[in-house]
Amino acid sequence: MAVSKSTLSIVFIVLGGLAVLFGTVLVFVGPIIIDDQIVKNIEINPNSGLSYTMWKDIPVPFFMSVYFFHIVNPNETLNGEKPMVEQRGPYVYSENRWKDNITFHDNHTVSYMEYRQYFFEESMSVGNESDVVTIPNMLVLGASVMMENMPLPLRKLVSSTFKSFNEGPFLTKPVGELMWGYDSKLVDFLNNLLPGMLPTSGKFGLFAEFNNSNTGQFTVFTGRDDIRKVHMVDSWNGLKSVDYWSSEQCNMINGTAGQMWPPFMTKESTMPFYSPDACRSMELVYQRTGVSRGIPVYRFVAPKTLFSNGSDYSPNEGFCPCRQSGLLNVSTCRYNSPVFMSHPHFFEADPVLLDTVDGLSPNEDEHGLFIDIHPETGVPMNVSIRLQLNLLIKSVPGITETGDIAEVVIPLIWFEESGYIDGPVLNTFRTNLVVLPMVLEYMQYIFIGLGLAGILGAVVLYVSDKESVKDTKHNPTSERQDEKYCINDSR
Repeated sequence: MAVSKSTLSIVFIVLGGLAVLFGTVLVFVGPIIIDDQIVKNIEINPNSGLSYTMWKDIPVPFFMSVYFFHIVNPNETLNGEKPMVEQRGPYVYSENRWKDNITFHDNHTVSYMEYRQYFFEESMSVGNESDVVTIPNMLVLGASVMMENMPLPLRKLVSSTFKSFNEGPFLTKPVGELMWGYDSKLVDFLNNLLPGMLPTSGKFGLFAEFNNSNTGQFTVFTGRDDIRKVHMVDSWNGLKSVDYWSSEQCNMINGTAGQMWPPFMTKESTMPFYSPDACRSMELVYQRTGVSRGIPVYRFVAPKTLFSNGSDYSPNEGFCPCRQSGLLNVSTCRYNSPVFMSHPHFFEADPVLLDTVDGLSPNEDEHGLFIDIHPETGVPMNVSIRLQLNLLIKSVPGITETGDIAEVVIPLIWFEESGYIDGPVLNTFRTNLVVLPMVLEYMQYIFIGLGLAGILGAVVLYVSDKESVKDTKHNPTSERQDEKYCINDSR
């Protein structure tokens, strides 16, 4: 028995209406389902699987690339000429990071210690740890600046001490020793004479205290009661603020620990984090939209005011005493040594800094820091944090080792900490938190489209059926003739 067009149109209207209804419901319910899925995966919860594993053990490639500024003209620099530096490296180290002593608290926070180990990767490096470079001797030139306001007899005594231990203004040593430490009789002497004066009790090196170390005890929010607070720091080493700086705002511990951020970010969002190594909180700002390994991301970068001095940007007055913009004076948290932090090659710093040292050529692609983050989840996809360590050197009367050195902030090294999600972790992340929500989002439009097509088809069938009925009524003779032909044929 043939199905009439009217019946088909009714079926299409019902099915189309149901599809439109289901698609419309998904328009309102779908985002709630997606957000709920994200919240369940982002909360710091041992039962949440993927995100907890990523947070706890950071199972992604992470590297530290170190570049040394080899002083080409140490003798001329000692005589007051402009220092000339030559970049050496990178010397690349793979990083192994993991969290330990993880303790969950009743107020929806969790405490932990994060440890780090470094392993030299010769195949990724330009050179070897046995490469010899020349850099300023921090023990001599740094200590000299620290003592420039001391009585002259004391400065002369210090100069005699340097001579007795054969310590000169510059060091020429292998990269490995400068990184991880070298034996120094002067360090042993100073630690015995003035315990606690130096940051190390063993070998002296730029990263001597980093390997097999931790970044202090962080206590962060789990997001269980409010996902907008997930990963935000509640305290560091039991402190709600630090006391390194001269203003309450600059001493605040803001943001996260610098690994993940709360979800549902927008282009107006910022990315605050606390860095124990920089002894302060920092904040990155949105730059542009992009794609990282097939995942949509927002790129956040350092604002130009990050290392501005107090004169150029008044909120930074608490980080002073300041020199030129582009330098952060970290002496207050580095045993009062005249150490400054900046972007590599003085990128985005006062141009006068480039006039005092030859051999620098800053550009954003090589020296700007950035984080590419998946805005819906707050998980970084690609990270490149680049910073430079500088030392203030100058001639100090009474300390002959300083010669006629002109006052200059000279770069020692710059380093890049970089990492990106890849491999099985990337595939799982993309499937659970990108592909499935995207499929759910597309489904709502597919159902609405199919529903509207079904309703349109029903209308076409209905109109077609009406036209057929109308034609039959207007041609009864033709219908009777058809019947007559049928009777004759049967005869």
